[in-house]
Parts: sequence; C-alpha cells; structure tokens
Amino acid sequence: MPREPRFDPLFEPIRIGPVTAPTRFYQVPHCTGMGFALPETLAAMRSVKAEGGWGTVSTEYCSIDPSADDLPSPYATIWDQGDVRNLAKMAHGVHQHGALAAIELWHGGFRSSNLLSRVTPMGPMSQMAGKAPVQSRRMDLADIRDYRRAHKAAALRAKEAGFDIVYVYAAHGYLIAQFLNRAQNQRDDAYGGSLENRARILLELLDETKEAVGDTCAVAVRIELDDEVAPGSDPTGEKIALFEMIKDLPDLFDVTISDYGQEMGVSRFHAQGSLEPFLKDVRARVKKPVLSVGRYTAPESMLSLIKSGTLDLIGAARPSIADPFLPKKIAEGRMDDIRECIGCNICYASNIQGVPLRCTQNPTMGEEWRRGWHPEIVTRAATPEKMLVVGAGPAGLEAALTLGRQGHEVMLAEAARDLGGRVLAEAQLPGLREWIRVRDYRAHQLSKLGNVEIFRESRMNAADVREIGAAHVFTATGSHWHKNGIGRTHSAVVPSFADARTLSPDEIMAGTRPSGPIVIFDDEGYIMASALAELLAKEGLDVTYVATAGLVSAWSFYTNEQHLAQARLIESGVKIVVSHAVTALMSGSAELACVFTGRKHEIACNGFVPVTSREPNDELWRSLCADPESNTSAGIKSITRIGDCKAPAFIATAVHDGHRAARELAGETIFRRDRALVS
Repeated sequence: MPREPRFDPLFEPIRIGPVTAPTRFYQVPHCTGMGFALPETLAAMRSVKAEGGWGTVSTEYCSIDPSADDLPSPYATIWDQGDVRNLAKMAHGVHQHGALAAIELWHGGFRSSNLLSRVTPMGPMSQMAGKAPVQSRRMDLADIRDYRRAHKAAALRAKEAGFDIVYVYAAHGYLIAQFLNRAQNQRDDAYGGSLENRARILLELLDETKEAVGDTCAVAVRIELDDEVAPGSDPTGEKIALFEMIKDLPDLFDVTISDYGQEMGVSRFHAQGSLEPFLKDVRARVKKPVLSVGRYTAPESMLSLIKSGTLDLIGAARPSIADPFLPKKIAEGRMDDIRECIGCNICYASNIQGVPLRCTQNPTMGEEWRRGWHPEIVTRAATPEKMLVVGAGPAGLEAALTLGRQGHEVMLAEAARDLGGRVLAEAQLPGLREWIRVRDYRAHQLSKLGNVEIFRESRMNAADVREIGAAHVFTATGSHWHKNGIGRTHSAVVPSFADARTLSPDEIMAGTRPSGPIVIFDDEGYIMASALAELLAKEGLDVTYVATAGLVSAWSFYTNEQHLAQARLIESGVKIVVSHAVTALMSGSAELACVFTGRKHEIACNGFVPVTSREPNDELWRSLCADPESNTSAGIKSITRIGDCKAPAFIATAVHDGHRAARELAGETIFRRDRALVS
C-alpha cells in the first residue's frame, strides 16, 4: 500500500553542498568488523542498505595512512590505489540504488597504538596510547603539516573512488578531538592554549578538504555538542563558540556527544532518542543541514524530528543493521513489517571482537556476500513440502518464518501458551523489555502467512512427531540453566549445590524467590547474573554477586555496557565479590575461593543462584534419532536441531541458526571467503 502522505517529509530530497541526498534517511558511519580485510563483504552489505532506501550510506572510520592503525579493531583504509579500487566497489554499489556514498576520514591520534604498521603513534601531547602500554610522540609542526597533507591526499583518493560526502572526523576522542580537548592538549604553540589555537587544525582541515574536493563532494564534520572535559554540559561555552567559528565551513553537521556509552548505549540503560536534549538549538546555530542518531525505529519519532526542525536528516547505525529496508517499508506503507533494533549491541560486540557484523533481529547481516543472503528475499521452494518446527523460541520462530516464506506448509508446535521461548522470560528482566521485539516481529509476520499453522500448548514426543507426517522436522526446544555448577570453573557437578537453597535463573525468572542473604554466582560472564542481582536487589533482598572474572558481567564489555552494569549493582546496594568462585554450599554459607591463590572464605547464604551454563533440551531430537527406521516409515526425510537445543548461546545465534537451517534445506549452502590471494 502507498505510504501515508504525512510521512512525505522523510522522503524529500535535501541539498548538501554540491550534492543532493534523495531522502532524509542517512546511515551514519559505523563499524562493521569487516574493514579493509573484507572488501567484498563490506561492499555487499552497504549496497543492500542503499537498496533498502537509505538515501546516504557511509563507510566506517577510514584510516588516511599507516600512521592511523587501529588493529586489532577492524577499520577501513584509503592509503593507496588498492584501497581506492576496493572502496569504489562500495560507492558504486550504493550509487546503483540512487543513494549517496559517504566516507569518514579518520586518524586516531594517541588512541591508536599502530600495532600493524609499527609507525610511532602521535598526538598533541605524548600520552598513553590505546590497546598497548606504549605512548604517542608529541606532534611537532612538521608532523602537523604531514598530517594535513595526508588528510588532503586521502580526500582526493576518496573523490577518485566515487564518494559524494567526505568527512572531517572531529569526535569520539580521536586526533582532531584531542587537539580540541583543553585537558588533553597542553601545547604552548599555535595549536594549543586558547580555543582559537586548539581549533586551528580543525579549521585548516575543513578549508583544505573543501579546496581539494568541494567542487563535487560535500564536506561533513562529525563533532560533539558537549564538552569533552565535562560530558553532558558546556560549562565554559567553548562548544557554542566553536560552532560559531566553523559554521560556514562544512556542508553538513553530523552531531553527537562525548559520552559514547550513551550514544551507543544499550537499551538496558539508554532509551531511544537519548541525545535529543542536546539537539534543540544546533540547526538554528549553524544554518546548515544537521543530522544525528538516536536508535530511532518508529517512523513517528523520525517525522517529529524533521517537522520540528530539530534535524534535517535521520542518522542511524543500529536500526539500519536490524532492518536495511526500514526506509522502503515506510515508503510503501508497511510500517508493521519493520524489524526493530532491540538495542542489545551484539552488532557492536562482533566488531570489537574483530568479526563481521551480526544482529539479533537480522540474521542476514554480514552474510550478504559470504552466503548470498538477502534480508527480504528467500528462494521459493520448487516443490513445497510439509514441515514441522517444534518449539517457538527465537530459533523456531525464525525457522518457521523462513520456511513459510519459501512456500512450504509449516506446522509450528509450542509447548507453552505464549510464543517466544527464552525471550519471554529475559524480556522481563530490568531494562530488557525491548528484547520482546524478537518474538513480536516474527509472530506478526507468521500471522500473515496462510501456509503456517501454529499450535500452542502442544508438547510433543517422538510418536507425536511421527504421526504428523512431516517431511522435515526441526527441533527448537531450547535449553535450561544448570543448577549443578557445571560451567567454566567446574567441569563436573558440584555435589553440595544439590541443596534446597539452590534456584536456577529459570526459576527466578518464573517468579520463585529465595530468602536472603542470596549469593548469585556468575561463571558465564554476560548479563544474566547481573540482571538477576539487580532484579532481586530492587525487591529489597540482600544480594551478593560473585564472579570468577575481575568485573561484573565481564563479557558485556563487548556490548559497551559492562561499566553500566557494575555501576547499577553498586547503586542498587548489591555486594560485589570478583575473582572468586563459589566452590561449595555449607550450612548457612557459601564457600568462595580466590581464582588466583585458591584461598577460601565463607559468606552467609540462604539462597543460591548459579549462573554457570545451560543444558540443551534435546531429548526429543535424541529420541527421534534413536529410531531411524520409524522415521523413514513416517515419511520423515530429515531431523534438524536448531538454536539452544543444539548449543545454547546468544539469542542472535539462535535466530541465525534457525534461518540458516531453513536456507540450507533449500540448498543454499554457499560459503565464500573474502580474502587476498597470492598471484
């Protein structure tokens, strides 16, 4: 159906210097875990976003030369003609769908240790570098001149590669931001001291980039609205003064804030639109197109920002990952088909770990080139067959949806009354309510398919499955948390954990409560243990959180929330004991052992919740596989376990596994490797 006319402002073209963006949907620069090493993967992913209606599609941070090397974090490069060729493929793919291509030129300053290039790091001062115990050198005037020349040369290469918008990157604590920061920049020359001096390098780069490429390319600046020294405010008025100084130079202002933990915040701690209080006067101040982000997924919110004059373009990173076709769905009046970001930051984690993007909501993210997957298109089955999916958690829902879209006759059986599996329980934990979107999106899409039938409160055994007469069976029966202690620390059952005081995370989430004091033992490292500790503390219970790692929810560093999780527990009154394992339950106490020295001590314990590992609920799968003759007699051609009942992991892993199983049943088994080949 056509879109509602009131959304037309989102689809109006806008002039940005010498170029015109076709719509107000702008995919801002965001990391991908692909970088210079996976150019085919990168180009295909960005091209799909342009196909989906994003009017401008940007690269990730793109190093200008070997003095800006951020490995092991993946980053793009535009050092030479080889990079021009590779990035031109991305720009061409974006242009094929009528979108603009933007590139973010980057130098990390002292934040880059240059572990690959082994060029000495540099910055305004000699400071500790990132990722290694080394320091940067203090840039002299010759270094500054060389940097300016390198930036200009990179801008010219970007123009040659076909980019329409070239960024001067003055945010997120990188080199230009280091010069602007009055605490980090203690120079006593023309590039330090007063704001005018500290901003000199930014003005020079804007001038020189405009001179080099401004005839055909727009020049954008990515810059923070608040003070880096006093995040969330502008106590000295320097930021207002800085915007006044540069307002006539860029063609586009991409504005953000200094607290990256908020800008890139998880939904557990930050709501959508958390940057809005900072945006109110920017557009009037600069009188140039302004864009910003806010993890917006609702068309109404986007429209409001445009109509109110707050923004000219809606910036997005994570929403464009969760649904590359979000703009097109709004354009076609299919808002109910939008696959909304849940703010879990699994995408961010994949990049930090140096692997291509993945997404809880969008299993095709990062697979566009490697597996040939498209987020909106699946191959229709030449000969539809009868499919049975047992279990309507994340994996089962995704498998049923994909099989249904392939045209098969699908029966989805769920033992419980409500669909969703583990998502139902986890979405009830503090701050995780947006996670229910994993269930809601798939349940709604399934309701549109006449060839999919859902059976609730239908627990199945092997005999039931065989009676159905399905050609292919998928078991998606989930998993349950161990109570016996098996995990990273204890490879075998801890006998004393078989105690009336012991409750599993599943039991806590189902409403069972121990009496205090409660000990929660985190041997897993993600967010379950800290979320349970917060939940119980908010109910007034006495909680001690014990972790084998040296931090609360240590793995959540990768999702950019570890510091927030630890702060939340401290604020909630939870007692925290790190670098210890619970080794036994004693009478009225829990025995703890230091992971380094083995020294033991006891703490009071009337309730115990081990968060260690999960056991696959694979009984149905094993029962079916145990009698292949009966399966053959029943007409069953294949039995596939998917999701947590195969190997408990992230929700994103379960969704991907369900999607992949359906694709592979259809013969989509391609797996290409994006790599350099020696000639």
